[in-house]
Amino acid sequence: MELRDYLQILHRNWVLFLIATLVGGGAAFGISLLQTPRYEATTKLYVSVRSDAAGISELAQGTSFARQAVVSFVDVVDSSVVLERVIEELQLDTTPEELRSEVSATTPLNSVIIAVTAANRDPETAAAIANSVGTNFSDIVVNTLERPEGESASLVRIETIEPALAPTDAASPNFTLAIALGAVAGLALGVITAVGRSVLDTRIHSSHDIESITEVPVLGGIPQDPEIKKRALIVEFEPRSPSAEAFRSLRTNLQFVEVDSTSRTFVVSSAGPGEGKSVTTVNLALALAGTGAKVALVDGDLRLPRVAEYMGLEGGAGLTDVLIGRAALADVLQQWGNGKLFVLPSGRIPPNPAELLGSEAMRRTIDALSGAFDYVLIDAPPLLLVTDAAVVSRLTSGALLVAASGSTRKPQLAAAVEKLNAIGTKIFGVVVTMMPPKGPDSYGYGSYSYTGKIEDTSRRRGITPETPTERG
Repeated sequence: MELRDYLQILHRNWVLFLIATLVGGGAAFGISLLQTPRYEATTKLYVSVRSDAAGISELAQGTSFARQAVVSFVDVVDSSVVLERVIEELQLDTTPEELRSEVSATTPLNSVIIAVTAANRDPETAAAIANSVGTNFSDIVVNTLERPEGESASLVRIETIEPALAPTDAASPNFTLAIALGAVAGLALGVITAVGRSVLDTRIHSSHDIESITEVPVLGGIPQDPEIKKRALIVEFEPRSPSAEAFRSLRTNLQFVEVDSTSRTFVVSSAGPGEGKSVTTVNLALALAGTGAKVALVDGDLRLPRVAEYMGLEGGAGLTDVLIGRAALADVLQQWGNGKLFVLPSGRIPPNPAELLGSEAMRRTIDALSGAFDYVLIDAPPLLLVTDAAVVSRLTSGALLVAASGSTRKPQLAAAVEKLNAIGTKIFGVVVTMMPPKGPDSYGYGSYSYTGKIEDTSRRRGITPETPTERG
């Protein structure tokens, strides 16, 4: 994954990150509320070594010895011999092992001061334990461990310079720290979830995903439009919408394909069903006809035809009648509107679609159409379900593949590309449909709004805008 991929993940999942952070911080706050408050009290002890001599060098040697001895004295603070005395003195209902977990001692580097800290649920008890540990520790070190033989006094002196006082604020739980750590943990979990989901997600979301699996160029992206469910002919009925503008952009890109060829015959297909290939084909045909070009729109899906329904035409007679010699091509071609767009419906569904589409009659039909029209667009079934699209693609200039954002999976698109490459079909490009109008995966038309409201001329043309809700 590249840096761009991670930035897209951050952009795409910022709501997840926000929720995970809030949940993590809230969970940490809730857990902290359930914890029993603990108080800490600290007493400070000063360690010195007495010298009978008054010279500076003797004093320096005593101080140096004290600094070295303090390191060892720290380990004596929570020893059993000290803690047993504390338990007996304070009448505590505990054992030295249990009390040891509540007592700690530290000393700064190159210092003769020992800080003894005791923790307890009761602030008064915490202060009493700290002071008792300090007193008993001093007595054991001075009068037992460091006392010389005989009656002479010990050279080591340990004095309390700051007794422990009952704390007013609990040391734990620390709500601020807990919430901060919980929020960071929640954010980290959210990031891990988003990255893992992105790595495991094989669906196509943007043109970059297509570029990562094939060198076939992306000719255009069509944003998701809820109006398509009501009327499939967006270019005709919603000419100023972002989707219509996207189809015109696709038309412009397609005009630069095969510029030196006299035949511009394209089969339009997809890897699987429900990716918007039929809607893309009919709107692309409308956009091309809008430039004044003569366009033939052929419904080559002889299994589940949709073109005639989308265009509002009678589809009882069409391509199958021409292929079996029952009707002439000119008799079943239907002009759409007042322009130069002609539609060839599929006709009746035959029992052998693949054989008809690969027949010599189909070749003659395509040759006749390509000779009479500037563009010929053939809507074909999905590539991975049946062989129809692959068969008819060999009779055309090449293929256009349709892939749906958030639906088509990368292995499916790669398999469709490989299937066409295996039979020598030229793939002119991929059209990404159902792209989100906004966000990191959008194609750039989400905020397109430059012209004002225009009159819907569909009624004056005698065209019914309603179309079936099912997409091809």
